[in-house]
Amino acid sequence: MSKIKIKNFGPIKDGYQDNDGWIEIKKVTVFIGNQGSGKSTVAKLISTFSWIEKALVRGDYNKKWFERKNKLKNQYLNYHRLENYFKVNGIDHSVIEYKGEAFNINYENGSLYIEEVNDTSYQLPQIMYVPAERNFITYVKTPKELKLSSDSLKEFLTEFDNAKNDLKGLLRLPINNTEVEYDKLNDTLNLKGEGFKVKLTEASSGFQSLVPLYLVSHHLAHSVKKQSDSDKEPMSSEEMQRFKKGVEDIWSNDNLTDEQKRIALSVLSSKFNKTAFINIVEEPEQNLFPSSQQKMLFSLLEFNNINKGNKLIITTHSPYLINCLSLSVKANFIKNRIINDTDLEKLNDIVPGKSTLNGDELAIYELHEKDGSITKLETQNGLPSDANELNEQLDESNELFAQLLEIQQGI
Repeated sequence: MSKIKIKNFGPIKDGYQDNDGWIEIKKVTVFIGNQGSGKSTVAKLISTFSWIEKALVRGDYNKKWFERKNKLKNQYLNYHRLENYFKVNGIDHSVIEYKGEAFNINYENGSLYIEEVNDTSYQLPQIMYVPAERNFITYVKTPKELKLSSDSLKEFLTEFDNAKNDLKGLLRLPINNTEVEYDKLNDTLNLKGEGFKVKLTEASSGFQSLVPLYLVSHHLAHSVKKQSDSDKEPMSSEEMQRFKKGVEDIWSNDNLTDEQKRIALSVLSSKFNKTAFINIVEEPEQNLFPSSQQKMLFSLLEFNNINKGNKLIITTHSPYLINCLSLSVKANFIKNRIINDTDLEKLNDIVPGKSTLNGDELAIYELHEKDGSITKLETQNGLPSDANELNEQLDESNELFAQLLEIQQGI
C-alpha cells in the first residue's frame, strides 16, 4: 500500500499526527475539510508522486535525473500549480515523503532523494486527475481553441476527447434515465431521454459537471481493464534494454523540443500495459442533487472495482458522499453473507453489487484550515463515524433553527 507524509507545505502545517504522520492511500481514500484546508493539495501531491514512481518504473527517467535537477520543485509541481507552496517567510521547511510499491521518494531541505524498493506487487497505473474546473469544458462549444493555463485541465480535456471518440452509440448515464451520444460530424455531445434530446452545452450545470467525469472515468477504467486482460507478454530483458536505450536516445536528441520528446516517450512507453487506474477526483458532487451524488459515487466505485489495483481518491464537501460510502461498506458486509437470490436482488436495489466496498479498504481524512493539521475519521465496525465535520455542520444548522424557535416563542 502506498502512503504519503506531508509537513509545512502550503496549507498543510503539522500534517497527520497519527501513524507516524503517514497518510495511507487505500483503495478508496477521501479528504474532507473547509476551503483552504489543503484537500486538493494532498490529492495533487499523491498524483505527482504516483506519476514520478510510474515514470521511474517505466524507465522514462532515472532517479539521478530527478535528484540532480530537482524536477519535483522546478517542473512537476508546476503541473498542479503547487511550485510556490514550499517557502514560508522565505524559508523552505517542507517535508514530503512518499512510500510506494516500487520507489520511496523523499523531499527535505530543498533536495529530492529516491530509493528503489524490491517489491513485486507494483502495478503500472493510468493516473487521471479530474479537476474541479471540468464543467467549464462543456460550457463552451470549442474548448480546444481555449488557451488553458492549467496543465491538469489540458490533460483532462485530452482524455475527454479520447473518451468521446471511443464512444459507440448511446451510453447510459447513472442519473435521470438519460443517455449520452457523440455526434462526431459536428463534434457535439447530445443527451437523450424520454421525449427529449439536447446538446450538452445547453444542458443543466449538473450534467455539464457529471458527463465529463463519467465519460473519462468509464473510458479509462475499461481501457485499463482491456490492457490488463491482454495476452501481450511482458517485456523480455533484451526488449527492456532496447527500451531504455530508446529513452536515452530521445533525451539526448537536441533536435527535438521538450514537447516532441514527451510525445516520443509516450509512444515508446506504450509497450507497457497498464494494469491499474488511479482516479483522483475533485468534488464529484459538483452541481448534483443528493440522490444524483449517490448514483455518481456508485458509478465511480463500480469503475474502481473493475481491477484489483485500482484506486479512487476524492476531495469533497458533501456529507451525502460520506453517508453513501457507509451504505457501500454495509452492503458489502451483507452481500458476503447472503445465501439466496431474493435477498441479493433487494440489496442490489439499494446498493449495486458492483459498487460495494470493504471497510478495510476505505480511509477518510479530515483537514483543518486553522492549524494545518489532518485527522483520520474513526470507524465503527468498518463504517465511517457520523462524528465528522460535514455532519457537524448539519447538526449546527438544526441547533441554530432550534434557537430561532426559542426566540419566536418568547415574542
